[in-house]
Amino acid sequence: MTFLLIGINERVKQEFSSYEDTDMLLGRVALEHKRMYRVWTDAGELLCEVSGKFAFEAVSREDYPAVGDWVVIKQRETGKGTIHALLPRISKFSRKTAGKTTEEQIIAANVDTVLIVNSLNEDLNLRRIERYLLLTWESGANPVIVLSKADLCDDIKAKAASVEEIALGVPVIAVSAENESGIDGLKAYLQPGKTVALLGSSGVGKSTLTNRLVGQEKQKVQEIRESDDKGRHTTTHRELILMDNGCILIDTPGMRELQLWESSDAIEETFTDIDKLGQECKFRDCKHEDEPGCAVRRAIGNGTLTEDRFISYKKLQRELAFLERKIDKRAHAEEKKRWKNISKNIKNKSK
Repeated sequence: MTFLLIGINERVKQEFSSYEDTDMLLGRVALEHKRMYRVWTDAGELLCEVSGKFAFEAVSREDYPAVGDWVVIKQRETGKGTIHALLPRISKFSRKTAGKTTEEQIIAANVDTVLIVNSLNEDLNLRRIERYLLLTWESGANPVIVLSKADLCDDIKAKAASVEEIALGVPVIAVSAENESGIDGLKAYLQPGKTVALLGSSGVGKSTLTNRLVGQEKQKVQEIRESDDKGRHTTTHRELILMDNGCILIDTPGMRELQLWESSDAIEETFTDIDKLGQECKFRDCKHEDEPGCAVRRAIGNGTLTEDRFISYKKLQRELAFLERKIDKRAHAEEKKRWKNISKNIKNKSK
């Protein structure tokens, strides 16, 4: 495997240049499983773990490698290696971990394009698409919305139009992996050296689409449950998949829970229509509730903006504000704990 096939570019070469005269290897994380990593390198595929120093210096989950990351490795015995450094990321798609813990979960790193897959059957959900768009813009990657299972939809144009209304300027492509319609529309994003991640909820057809794009049954696929028209969750981990033309695909497990993670800067990008309306309000600090001269309420009243989209906008704002307070609280507790340990070490040394 050569680096021409796994997405290397001048930026990555520059970042690795300080290690070129050492016995270190440059690699890309293809699979992660419980802090063990399968890494693609010029010396072949290596099974790696991070060094003790790496683990000691890591403060949070963000500091550990994720699928798509470029890493600096020292090869040990045949087929194994140790990760000593993580190169800077150009993009990072993250969400808050499921449950009550306020921690980041990195879905994929160094992604150029995110294909947000949502099925055109009964599972089409505009509010979920808004959430994916918000996280994609924040990640630094470019979103493309893929409406799958077009063969199960009787009114593709109407549903695609409803998606286009909430995804301003984002390409929307309807496809059917079964009859391969629309697949050619995705080829513009599947270029050699580019990394493309497929994201979406369970059962929207990501694995079937991956099989069609790769050209083989790379991902296991199960039939749609006839009772509710939803597919079964088939992909169990994130993994780099190399296409014949040198494009890298990342198929991800279906996400039943997609909690935001530090996406406040992407709110304006996702809701550009509401943001522009807000600039026309009479008062600069308008909350868009019952203030006089509110352009947002006026747009809802005349039907140019739906109430559901505005409610989604406010809900995501509240969720981000709550998350920010929790992160600040956790950071304060960690800082307090750190200084407590420093003080304790100083006292022990003075005895």
